[in-house]
Amino acid sequence: MKTNNIQIATVGGGCFWCTEAVFQEVKGVEKVVSGYSGGNVPGHPTYREICSGLTGHAEVIQITFDTNIISYEDILVIFMTTHDPTTLNRQGADRGTQYRSVIYYHNENQKEIAEVVVKEVMPYYENPIVTEISPLDVFYEAEKEHQDYYRNNKQQGYCSFVITPKLAKLRKLHADKLK
Repeated sequence: MKTNNIQIATVGGGCFWCTEAVFQEVKGVEKVVSGYSGGNVPGHPTYREICSGLTGHAEVIQITFDTNIISYEDILVIFMTTHDPTTLNRQGADRGTQYRSVIYYHNENQKEIAEVVVKEVMPYYENPIVTEISPLDVFYEAEKEHQDYYRNNKQQGYCSFVITPKLAKLRKLHADKLK
């Protein structure tokens, strides 16, 4: 199998439990890892440190996907339409810089595509899009208990009231892109 069709996207749209659950259902996505990026303190941050809002990191996911099945552009369209890219440092009740809307690009091509996608989806929102587009510096994998969170905790209140409705929105808007 050739691996040159495998790419990685790194995005943050609020709580990584939500974005992870969304992309685990997308055709062509091979792996989704929750983690942290964009901080300004040295070393591998912990979830507790991230939640303090003092490290500057965002909760993000890294999506490993097959471009023969789904494009980077489609990944970003799904991302931009399954969270609110118009709220600065907030998704629903989750507030703080760790919940910012962000696309971390891995190369100039990804940067250009991100800029195009943001412009394309802009007319669908009443308020301006505040999604940050920045180069990926470092990705830190989150602790084990944060991986596959929704799959392992579907009955938990946050999952039922926040993530399950996001998945319903995904299924409504992007049924043709789902596994």
